[in-house]
Amino acid sequence: MSGDLLSSTPSETYDASSIEVLEGLEPVRKRPGMYIGGTDERALHHMVAEILDNAMDEAVAGHANRIEVEVNADGSVTVRDNGRGIPVDPHPKFPGKSALEVILCTLHAGGKFSNKAYSTSGGLNGVGSSVVNALSDLMVVQVARNKELYEQRFSRGVPQGPVAKLGAAPNRRGTTVTFHPDPEIFGSLSLKPARLFKMTRSKAYLFSGVEIRWKTAIADGDTPTEATFHFPNGLADYLAEALTGASTYSDKPFAGRVSFEEKYNIPGSVEWAINWTPVRDGFIHSYCNTVPTPEGGTHEAGFWAAILKGIRAYGERINNKKAAQITREDMLTGGCALISIFIREPSFVGQTKDRLSTEEAARWVENAVRDYFDTWLTTDTKAAGAILDFLVLRAEERLRRKAEKETSRKSATKKLRLPGKLVDCSATNREGTELFIVEGDSAGGSAKMARDRTMQALLPLRGKILNVLGAASSKLGQNQEINDLAQALGVGLGTKFRVDDLRYDKIIIMTDADVDGAHIASLLMTFFFTQMRGLIDKGHLYLACPPLYRLTQGAKRIYVADDAEKDVWMAKGLGGRGKIDVQRFKGLGEMDAKDLKDTTMNPATRKLIRVTIDDEFAGETDDLVERLMGKKPELRFQYITENARFVEELDV
Repeated sequence: MSGDLLSSTPSETYDASSIEVLEGLEPVRKRPGMYIGGTDERALHHMVAEILDNAMDEAVAGHANRIEVEVNADGSVTVRDNGRGIPVDPHPKFPGKSALEVILCTLHAGGKFSNKAYSTSGGLNGVGSSVVNALSDLMVVQVARNKELYEQRFSRGVPQGPVAKLGAAPNRRGTTVTFHPDPEIFGSLSLKPARLFKMTRSKAYLFSGVEIRWKTAIADGDTPTEATFHFPNGLADYLAEALTGASTYSDKPFAGRVSFEEKYNIPGSVEWAINWTPVRDGFIHSYCNTVPTPEGGTHEAGFWAAILKGIRAYGERINNKKAAQITREDMLTGGCALISIFIREPSFVGQTKDRLSTEEAARWVENAVRDYFDTWLTTDTKAAGAILDFLVLRAEERLRRKAEKETSRKSATKKLRLPGKLVDCSATNREGTELFIVEGDSAGGSAKMARDRTMQALLPLRGKILNVLGAASSKLGQNQEINDLAQALGVGLGTKFRVDDLRYDKIIIMTDADVDGAHIASLLMTFFFTQMRGLIDKGHLYLACPPLYRLTQGAKRIYVADDAEKDVWMAKGLGGRGKIDVQRFKGLGEMDAKDLKDTTMNPATRKLIRVTIDDEFAGETDDLVERLMGKKPELRFQYITENARFVEELDV
């Protein structure tokens, strides 16, 4: 994966002048969730990813070929690379500070804004190292540069002294970062070697030019204490391991790597690997500049467009008319894919880079993959025929279910006949339809006027749904709200649940942005988790994100989600004239139909949160649900007391 990408580095110059400063570090410790997504276990491990991404950027840029990741006995982590080393000379804009101190103590400072030091990188917003520093009670950075070894120590984002020269280092180069997550932020949570091992290994798959050495002093029984990762075949090796023991429709995956340099005259590349199997559900794991993008984005859209158009065109060439019926949904059935893109200045949705939004990426990836896929199908006709037959069969099954669903939708609606309950949509099949579960009739009234009658249905709930973890099974069948919900969805409970019977594509929980609303949402998620788990596993469950405030200044109007965002806008203004009028929505029922539509229900302007379960930590999820929602109040009390320090403001 090296070569053409590495030669595109804009400049070999990497010194203090490469480091650009945008703003200060003060907000990080007060609101860590804005920078790493929370203070939970996922956020804790994201800290390691931020430091590892910096080392990977050095490797991808061609300046390092070895990275070491070590979990220490005290719960700290050390990440070491043999790259250029962070500059330690005085920063031009801050003569009294070294570039190292500026990077570690200033939000939005780094060498990745202007492309002078990096052509593509995962740590693009310059917050990674400084945020990790702010949220660590100890960070030690050693830099071997120009045959000298330097060190600086920090605690909770504050330097504990200037950069110190430790002596000569004639045979050493690169940066070593050791940090210990601050228990004031993360409480009793600790880093899990198994999770870090998986993360480290995946990084090695994403760049074949790097060797990553793993070591842990904390044994968990299954994770190797030492390992070395180097995968010359990149994602093809990754996919082969993921499909170990599974039968596939092609002996070898469709895999490759293409540089964007020749066709678009831009630095970057795309690498991919895909195969189909009849024995397991499909998946796609995507990455941008070695950073996982679990919510996909434009690179995934371009990839699937290339595969779909390619398989349809192949079917047309061999006169298989049914190939035209294949959709992306069919491609995902049994299709196991990996895609990794390297581009300059990618745009992401969200601080933690979960979704790529760079529009050009879709076109770059589609054009790059499509040519190779057409050639691959023509060359390996045996595999192409088997894959095409499999996908045509999937398409026929989908169309059969669609026809059955049109009939079942009509019959289910007739059976319900629940006054003031289900307000169905007019679409005759499931694809693209949405069911909003709302609390109370007042919210249902606004939502009824705000909805798209063709695709959006409503089911108002009266009061709080039964806590299914604290109820006997006999109560489930007698509870009217649960019966209404199951009947509206068209599915059974527990072992009788079949995701193919689901009458809607998206199930969206839309509750008030207050404590009661959060409680209702948690009860509903517990219900779906225990009684309709497949609905979550298949990505059908979502949470709506209604705003808490509407701010108006003259003709300018914006909606904000929380107090922190409100305070920012109040301080800088909306760009209009006069005093800013603040409208706080105590509930969805207080919002008029236009507000509700624009902010919460219109797919073009709303934000949804998809409810997911990480397969790797499914057992931990089961345990957490039982602690919070189960019959034992002492477990719930224990969890609350352990996490009470994370609560800064209480809105009652």
